[in-house]
Amino acid sequence: MQARRFRSLGAHTRPSAVSVVTVLAVVAVFVVALLPSPYAVEQPGPVYDTLGSSGTGKDRAPLISIPGKQTYPTTGRLDLLTVSVLGNASGGPSWFDLAEAWLDPDEAVIPLEAVFPQGETQQQAEQQSAQQMTASQRSAITAALTRLGYTVDGTVTIGSVQRGSAAAGSLQRGDVVTTFAGRPIDDACSLQNAVAANGTAQAAVVIERGGKRETLRIAPRETDDGAGGTRPLLGVTTSATMRYPFDVDLRIDDVGGPSAGMMFALGIIDKLTPGSLTGGRHVAGTGTICGDGRVGAIGGIVQKLSAARAAGATLFLAPAANCDEVVGHIPSGLDVVAVDTLSDSLEALEQVRETGSARGLPTCSARVSSAG
Repeated sequence: MQARRFRSLGAHTRPSAVSVVTVLAVVAVFVVALLPSPYAVEQPGPVYDTLGSSGTGKDRAPLISIPGKQTYPTTGRLDLLTVSVLGNASGGPSWFDLAEAWLDPDEAVIPLEAVFPQGETQQQAEQQSAQQMTASQRSAITAALTRLGYTVDGTVTIGSVQRGSAAAGSLQRGDVVTTFAGRPIDDACSLQNAVAANGTAQAAVVIERGGKRETLRIAPRETDDGAGGTRPLLGVTTSATMRYPFDVDLRIDDVGGPSAGMMFALGIIDKLTPGSLTGGRHVAGTGTICGDGRVGAIGGIVQKLSAARAAGATLFLAPAANCDEVVGHIPSGLDVVAVDTLSDSLEALEQVRETGSARGLPTCSARVSSAG
């Protein structure tokens, strides 16, 4: 049997002070690298075809279903896009994860407070995101049905008033807002846009309270938007009650936020009209939408461009308000069209369907150049 060998740990093998300090420094760096950071990471998320289905097995169901109404077969894809966020209200990903994200052009490192405002709990963040998705779906249905000539009525009710806000002492829970600065209000999006267009000037707000109509005077206040900027806000939450001529059911699991609105609206129109909006083409897009068809900016546009191309899309409908972020980040093989309204999107699809080309349609490069 081979004899076991032992080595004496004499003075010449004792770790030096320098080596001990080095080891401790390495350990300290490693520990710090694993600590939560004050940042979040945005990554390309799952892609959903609004003309298709989601879920598995018995839970699989169409993203858009319109029971009791004639729908038409279609071809191609109308993808809505999502962004996955690393981090939560308690803290961001580790510094090690951040280092990887900084090196990946498809990921973005942003301040944690841009996603989770200070003082907001994870539950509150998830509730708000779910409410935004619900409101976005209602606006999508409204925009689509209105475009198709149906009558849609809606009312916007104040849910809560933030203490110390512009609306405090004027608006109350349960007030129904009918006009703001002369603009009719029929969904939450129209109120937001009316406030943004008005700015911080005093505006006439017509409400219904206790069965009576009143006119209030309120000046929105410039408020931190949580993303490094400011915007005029009333400081209220709202809920919209819509009255549709028939039911439209929209389903998407575990996705929140308002950015799916435009693509849901296009999917609804495609299902309710003969033929195919895409002409069999793979189209992706993003954008909030109001009941009147206006398309608004969204977050994570760079990640969504990457996700669209990876999924196989060749045409991308982007909110014109995001054009400054789009320029310089368009993947090879993807045509990007800038749109301001639902009508813009439909016209772009019509041209591509009939000519097979996006040539001549509005581009973000042209928008940014003209703005500059």
